[in-house]
Amino acid sequence: MGEQGAILPTIPFGTHRISRLICGSNPLNGGSHLSVFVNRQMRRYFTDDQVMRTLRRCEEMGISAWQSGSGNLPWYRRYVAEGGRLLFISLGADNPAYPTELTDLAEACCIAVAHHGEVTDVLFKEGRIDDVRPYLDRIREAGMMAGISTHIPAVVECVEEKGWDVDFYMCCVYERHRTEQELVALLGQAPIPVGEVYLPGDPPRMYAAMRATSRPCLAFKILAAGRLSDRPEWVEQAFRQTLESIKPIDGVIVGMYDEYSDQPAENAELVRRFGNAG
Repeated sequence: MGEQGAILPTIPFGTHRISRLICGSNPLNGGSHLSVFVNRQMRRYFTDDQVMRTLRRCEEMGISAWQSGSGNLPWYRRYVAEGGRLLFISLGADNPAYPTELTDLAEACCIAVAHHGEVTDVLFKEGRIDDVRPYLDRIREAGMMAGISTHIPAVVECVEEKGWDVDFYMCCVYERHRTEQELVALLGQAPIPVGEVYLPGDPPRMYAAMRATSRPCLAFKILAAGRLSDRPEWVEQAFRQTLESIKPIDGVIVGMYDEYSDQPAENAELVRRFGNAG
């Protein structure tokens, strides 16, 4: 695709093969997971036209899929109408206010939907993980691959133990929404409430859960929602650790905030360096 040499290692994904590097959406949506100030900067930068430019740049760099949500279908429809070829992987969940979500995603040629991790994890903690299963059936009935997104390794382990027929997992490598009580139990004290807490011991636990399933897994937040982006060596180490720790059939979802550097090209180069086992 695009520039000479812009070829990425690929993985099987249902009836498709997709690049091991997948474009994420949080920067495009102005959701930095860092601060309201960074959110505002991202929203200022990512006009509708800039979103199109960023997606096209991802495609030029060999990226072949975009992971987002149904709220971004207008962007995806415009992108496809303008000749874009990225495949679409969505998040979703039972939402009475949006009963046609799965139909809309299928009509837009979305290839896969993962039950939203924020909802998955709440249901798991409440002992109601089985409530996810009917939604997976509806995804399949709509003609798309059915997956589960989570931030908790135990969710993957639980679903595997139950033997559910899921097509893939989306796995946040940091368990970023622990309660204050859980953090006190782990750290002996609660951190200053300045947002989400990212613990360096989390990724190995999620990588182990990903390796233990034969299903493809898509790792996300490998840069701790931008916290590891300050230094090139931190970025390189995060990509190396992730790609050396997950299965050859697994991929990574990375948000691209390309205002200050060509992140699609930079991230693609790291996946070419460390992700060729597949």
